[in-house]
Amino acid sequence: MSFVRYAQIWAILGFITILGYAVYRLFGHFLLSWEYEYQWYHWLILVGNTAFMAYSEGYKGFQQSYSIKFSNRLRQIESNPSIAIGLLAPLYCMSYFAADRRNILSAYILTFAIVLLIIFFSYIPQPWRGILDVGVVVGLSWGIIATFVLCLNVFKKS
Repeated sequence: MSFVRYAQIWAILGFITILGYAVYRLFGHFLLSWEYEYQWYHWLILVGNTAFMAYSEGYKGFQQSYSIKFSNRLRQIESNPSIAIGLLAPLYCMSYFAADRRNILSAYILTFAIVLLIIFFSYIPQPWRGILDVGVVVGLSWGIIATFVLCLNVFKKS
């Protein structure tokens, strides 16, 4: 197996590990919310938020946008191999460096916004935090699957 293929595999595994760890942590908050008795409005928000996050984060955010960009960057590793890109392949595919200015700026702004949301969510009491987190878990899980499938297509074509 070539250096490029190892870098591509590292990019995919690194990305899945980052998102997978977030899913693992957030799912724990959802499980804690089951210690509370859900009322009808809790269920309404749970279903509504989960559907909204599946569509907006999972489908529109990942499947229709971010996953495509990630898989395109994964393909670019073949035409632009270097030690730095190989070692930092997950960050390269996430557009943290060696991309056009707009994509780099988008990556850092998105990261900053996510950090702010994490801080904000830490102040939300249960069961609401768990109810909202399950929507994020669904969106991130959708993103992991969509990105993985698109990256498999990169391997099939090369």
